[in-house]
Order: sequence, then structure tokens, then C-alpha cells
Amino acid sequence: MPPAIRQIFPYLALVLLGVGVAWAMSFGTLPPADFTFANGDEVKTLDPGIATGSPEHRILDALFEGLLRLHPVEVPGGAEKNLYENVPLKLLPGVADLPEVTNDGQTYTFHFLPDRKWSNGRAVTAPDFVFSWQRLLHPENAGEYAYQLHYVVGGKKYNLEQLEIGDPVEVELYDRPVPSQMYPRGTMIRGKLAGIWKPEKPTFAKDTPAAEQESQLAQWKKSFVYTVQAETKDVGERKYAPLTGTFRYSKDPSAAVAGGFDDGQIVQCHHVLADFDKVVGIRALDDNTLQVELNSATPYFDQLTAFFSLYPVCRECVEKYGTPEWTRTGHLIGNGAYTLKKHRVRDRIRLEKSATYWNREHVPLEVVDALALKSDTTALNMYLTGQVDWIITVPNTVVQQLREDRTDFYTTPMLTTYFYRVNVNKPPLNDVRIRRALNAAINKALICDEVLKAGQIPARSYVPPGIAGYHSELTGDQDLEEARKLLAEAGYPNGKGMPKVEILFNTNEDHRVIAEVIQQQWRKLGINCELRNLEWGSFLDALSNQKYMVSRSAWTGDYADPNTFLDMFVTDGPNNQTGWSNAEYDRLIEAAKHVSAEERLKLLSQAERILMDELPILPIYFYVTKNMVNPRVKGFRSNIQDLHPLDLLSVEPPNAPTESTTAR
Repeated sequence: MPPAIRQIFPYLALVLLGVGVAWAMSFGTLPPADFTFANGDEVKTLDPGIATGSPEHRILDALFEGLLRLHPVEVPGGAEKNLYENVPLKLLPGVADLPEVTNDGQTYTFHFLPDRKWSNGRAVTAPDFVFSWQRLLHPENAGEYAYQLHYVVGGKKYNLEQLEIGDPVEVELYDRPVPSQMYPRGTMIRGKLAGIWKPEKPTFAKDTPAAEQESQLAQWKKSFVYTVQAETKDVGERKYAPLTGTFRYSKDPSAAVAGGFDDGQIVQCHHVLADFDKVVGIRALDDNTLQVELNSATPYFDQLTAFFSLYPVCRECVEKYGTPEWTRTGHLIGNGAYTLKKHRVRDRIRLEKSATYWNREHVPLEVVDALALKSDTTALNMYLTGQVDWIITVPNTVVQQLREDRTDFYTTPMLTTYFYRVNVNKPPLNDVRIRRALNAAINKALICDEVLKAGQIPARSYVPPGIAGYHSELTGDQDLEEARKLLAEAGYPNGKGMPKVEILFNTNEDHRVIAEVIQQQWRKLGINCELRNLEWGSFLDALSNQKYMVSRSAWTGDYADPNTFLDMFVTDGPNNQTGWSNAEYDRLIEAAKHVSAEERLKLLSQAERILMDELPILPIYFYVTKNMVNPRVKGFRSNIQDLHPLDLLSVEPPNAPTESTTAR
């Protein structure tokens, strides 16, 4: 046993035997993979249009490919530099070549490259992207990343159902082949919006139960009646003659009248939306040319096309099986380097190299296993015993020893912030003084130095350091006296009378320990604080539905720009999830889209100033990577976004010489 493993072994011995037996039984039913890694929690979905988390991201990058790819590049200095220092990320052709961009930066034209195929053998086409991006924007899809296409002309209008009289519209009648599924769609009516009727928003007495309020508000949202001057009725590829007169369509079943299209009749529909083909700037000029028109120059748009939410999905697959069935083993059709061979829930996802991938001859690994391991201790055990080749994090209790004794443990800065979301709709957290007091009570340096110990940096801003030209705005530092003063001003001297505060976190040792430290620090103010943990899927549901008070969160930049962090918190943004709203913040984020590069960074900094003053989020620390990688693995390159595409990795044979994994 190498010396470093011998030193760590007492910590691991209590659980090692049970882990080994359990996973040996699990692995016994499948032949071993060429490469195995610990992927964290069980993925919530394999649908690019609704996925949000890092476990999903790693798998989707293998199953699908966007217009462009974002890959870490090899730099002079060899493997040593690529592991211990961050290397640049570079945009490369994916389904399409690098785009043609007009001088004003507002129109992108993507020319598709040959041999880009789905795993069923069909060519990937520009209409596939039109379908996929329309699906992402469709309000019924409820994708949290739909706002990434709000940069496109008409994208926000379509997604948020923002209609004005005279707009060209599409009406989907209530006659879908499968009523519960968004695709295939029902009968489509196209025309011009002539009128909108909606009842007044309901108001409630103070004693009205919350459940009743939610029910009435949900019904109110469906009670719109739209008057449309219809043009044609499309059914499949057939077109009927233009319809005369005006027709009313309603999402409210109680307002609908069955049958016919008699003048003035109200007919039930699923949606009345802006006509996608006429309003939204996403167009297939032909099968191999996609043109995208933006509202204004967006310097990071090309990077967005390499992000998983903008990956294509196979239309015939989605329409045949429906959601989520199309993502199941045996159903899913992707266009990435790998195909889905097996998905055993709470065990693993097995990936096999795709026979139709355009670059398959340069994809070294044939079979890859991604293990659902939410326990860092279990993952480390399996790594040290040779059952996995890469783990994405390690228990904090062994970080210092690993840094001193192991050459296969790598920590580099990340473009990621660990923070707590605060539900500002939950009293007393709706009072900014309470939020500032909670922030002032947190000893972030202690969390980094005594708990995490991997070189993390205490965070007083939301945007991480390292983005060229950007100046981060800071929130207050730890100050217990200031925290007590703020609590007293808010009516809770020494915490007396203050309602209990609950911290929500997804199941993970690190998150629990951090929550326990913060719980103790808040209790010094007299605040009663309780902890609640949920599994990953339930945690995401609680977050998106704002069923929490304070919640652990983290965000990795989708691209190297402060906007990827700051535009999350605009009013009603799907990734806001705090209930916080500030008109001036919204104005600054929007204004930054229409000015010079230098001026936009100033506007974004002003927006962060507001965020750090009002604190709907409490920044805790900036991440570093905590990867352990078997020395036999080649092609692993540290980078600021911690992206490690599986198609770049290879594994040397067991008898090949490797560098030592003990002391550096």
C-alpha cells in the first residue's frame, strides 16, 4: 500500500468493506467499462431542454453536440501544466463551422458540416435546431435556461407570452394526439391578434389559506380569452382555405364551447403565442444553414451555442415517445460522441461510443460508466481501490493530506460561486436588514480555512474574480456587532421573537458541514436555525417552487462573462428562485445589452452593487476544483469551468508506466 493511502486508510476502513461488496455485486452484472467516474447525484433528467445541474451537464455533453463545442486546449508544458494549472477553453466547430457574423454583431449564420448525424443515422439539419430551440422557448416546456434565447429577436416575446394587439399569433387547439404531451402539437390556427380579455386579478383576505390563493391564481392565469383574426387552419401538411371573421380562443376549459368554428364562438386551446415563424429570429435557410438574428450584439452568443440547453433534440424521437419517455434507454437518439446504453437509477449511466459520430475515429474510449455517487467518502474509497478512474470531489477531512501527499489530486480556481439563496417572500427574510445581518454573521474565512481547506477564497461578491476587465462589487465583511445592530433595528434584539430560519441543502457531506457551521454562527445572534436536506431531484423542485427559506446554491459560469451570473436575478428570471425583484437592476441588465464592451461591464458592475446591497443571495466562497484522476488517464486538462469532455480522454493499458501517485 503506498504511504499516502496508508495514512488515509484509518479514516476509510470503517466503510471500505461494505462499499466494496455492494459495488462489486452491482458491477458483477455488467462487463467493466474502459473508464469509470463518479458523477455525483443521480441525474434528474437527460433532456437538454429542461436540465440544470452539473451531473446532467457531464452526461449531456457526451450524448449531444451543439452547433459549436467548447473544449480545453493542450498548451506547451505537457501533461503537468494541463493538470496543475488552468488551460484556455476554445470554441471549435461542432455540428456547424464557426459562424459568419455581420458587422453589427446581430446576425449569425451557421453552415452545417458534413457527416453530422443522429445515432439513428439521419443527418442533423438546421430544422432540427429550429424545432429544438422553439421547444426550449415554449412556455409549456418550462426550461429554466430558456432565457438564453431571449437574446434572439422575438425569443423573449414567445417564451413569456408577451402579446400585443396586431401581433401575428399561433393558436394550438385542444386536440393533441396525446393530450398530456406538448409534441406532436394539436391543430394550429395562425392569424392576427384582434383582442385580449382577462378578468381582474383576484385579491384575498388576510385569512385566505395559501392553498386556496394558489388555486385561484392558477385558474386566473388560464382565464384569458383571445380574439384572433384567423388566416389558415393547418393540419399536418394540409392547409384549409382562409377562415373569415374573428374567433375567440381560451385556455380556460370552462369558457370553451365544444365543436365548430362558428363566428364569435369560444374554443378551448392550449396556447396563444406569438407566431414563431414570423416573430422569432431563428430560421433554417435550408437543411444545412441556420440563421439567428439577435436583438443586439451579444459577444458571448457563440459560447451559448456550445452549452447543453441549446443542444438539438431529435424531433421524431420526442414526438414518438413523448417526454420524459424519449430520454429512456433504447429510446434516446443523440448526436454526440456517445450513446445511452444503460441507465440504472441510483447506480450508473453506461455510455458507448456512437457508431455514427463524425469524429468517432478520434474518440479513444469505447465504454464509459458514470456512477451516481452522492457520498464523497464512498467515491474516494472506490477511487483508492481502483474501482473508478476520476472523482470530482473529495471529503474535506482529507483535503489537506491529499494536497501534501498525492500527485493525482488537483486543485485549480473555478468560475464558480457557492452561495445561499434567500426566499425574500418568507418573513422575516423580506426585510433587507435581516438578510444583511445573516450575511454579516457568517465567518467565510473560517469555512474556507478550517472546513474546506482546498484553497477556496471567501466571497464578498457574487461574480468570481478572474474575468478580464470586470470590477466586482463587494458586500459587507463579517461583523457580529453590525449583525446584532441590524437585528435590533428590524425588531428582533438578540434574536428575540424572530421566527425560525431553515437552511435547505441537497444531500452531501460538504453542504451539511457548511450548513452546520453557519447554523452555529447564526445562533450566536440568538437566531433559531434548523437544517433540512433533500435528494437532488427533490431539492431542485423545492428551489424552483420556492419551497424554502434559505437554500444552498452554486453557479458555474456558462461562459467567461459576468452576465452569466448577473442576468439570473432579473425579475421573474427562471434561475432567480428567490422572489427578489428590483426595477433598476433589471434596467441595468437590459441596458448592458445595447452598449459598448467597456460600458457594459460598468453597467453590470452597477447591477452587482444593487445585488450585494439587497442580498437576495449570500455569497460564501469561490470554488476550486477537487479532482482526483488516475495517472493512467490522458487528455484530462484543468480549466476554469471544470469541463472535461469524455471524447478527449483515454486510458493507458494497466501495464503502462505511470507517474507516482505519492508525494509530489
